[in-house]
Amino acid sequence: MTQKLTDGTLIRIVDDDEEVRDALSFMLGCKGWKTVAYATAEDFLKGYSSVPPGCVLLDIRMPGMSGLELQARMKEMKLTLPIIFVTGHADVPTAVRTLKMGAFDFLEKPVDAAALTTAIEAAVSISVAEASGSLSGDAIIAVIDEMSPREREITCLLAKGLSNRDIAEHLSLAERTVQGHRNNIYHKLRVHNLKQFTELLDGISL
Repeated sequence: MTQKLTDGTLIRIVDDDEEVRDALSFMLGCKGWKTVAYATAEDFLKGYSSVPPGCVLLDIRMPGMSGLELQARMKEMKLTLPIIFVTGHADVPTAVRTLKMGAFDFLEKPVDAAALTTAIEAAVSISVAEASGSLSGDAIIAVIDEMSPREREITCLLAKGLSNRDIAEHLSLAERTVQGHRNNIYHKLRVHNLKQFTELLDGISL
């Protein structure tokens, strides 16, 4: 595993078992990975961000929304972080179903540390590559055209150098709302910070 993979990436753990969350967080932390853990799929969706790149370690059976339901929801919402299922409720039909739906891997508990590490490295490598992929000029315009009117408005204001606070005051919005739109805009344009955003839009007529 290269140092580059652990720098600027994040492993999201979604499991209702606190001991599993703690064990995975500890094991991965010892290997240099940054992690964040969620007890429910609903909590994961509430806190979702595609930045930084990484992957999701997801259980199958959980109270409320199941892992399979979360995978389907992420697919509907076009949330592209790679999913590695880590579950004690494994059977062939379920594994096949998750993989057909686009899961990166399917591992059984108790999970083998070496197998999990290998799967994470591969999944995160793909996530990092997707995140660093830049868009062509025509693609940038197409992405902006497909944005909501509010997102396009905020994109223009960001390009002019306005801060979140300035934009919030200008549009009579909460600063947190502006930040949410900004995260979505960055995700759609495949950038992670203002410098990348500014460089990407340099020469683009908004």
